[in-house]
Amino acid sequence: MSPSSPVVRAPLRSRNHTVDHAAAVTWALAHDVCGVGGRLRQDAGELEHAVELVTRAYDERVGERLRRFAELPEGTFVWTRTPDGPLRLGRLVGPWYQDRSSEAHTHDLTHLRPCTWLPEPVEDDEAPAAVRQTFDRGGRNLQRIRPTSALGDVESETAALWDDLAGDA
Repeated sequence: MSPSSPVVRAPLRSRNHTVDHAAAVTWALAHDVCGVGGRLRQDAGELEHAVELVTRAYDERVGERLRRFAELPEGTFVWTRTPDGPLRLGRLVGPWYQDRSSEAHTHDLTHLRPCTWLPEPVEDDEAPAAVRQTFDRGGRNLQRIRPTSALGDVESETAALWDDLAGDA
């Protein structure tokens, strides 16, 4: 695989504090999806309409987060952390869609992308330093992890890790 695939932190975490984060991550991993929140009362249809509706219902930042998520290229690597600590590595394998199911609504992960997740967690000491640093800072935002830094080349390191661990994933 090309080491030029973007790498992002995808917390799979709602800004709504009533949403059970552990359940949301477990659901996303079990359903092979990666997602962001922004519950809508109606079917948004196309992305532009979804961004407009989310911006109106929440704010411009939430709308732009949805746009960034939807426009990530297929093959983008996504890292998330389970509530009990382990890191999980996945890869986006399909386009954005809105999920209006009650499960997606419960977890506030209604804007989804198909994602292939590695079957096992990645130990912290195996993950690139830039990934660990990004999660150590905390936060609830989808965030691109800087491709190169003093901590190394996160894109090349993540691609190599994926190749080592994915097998038939």
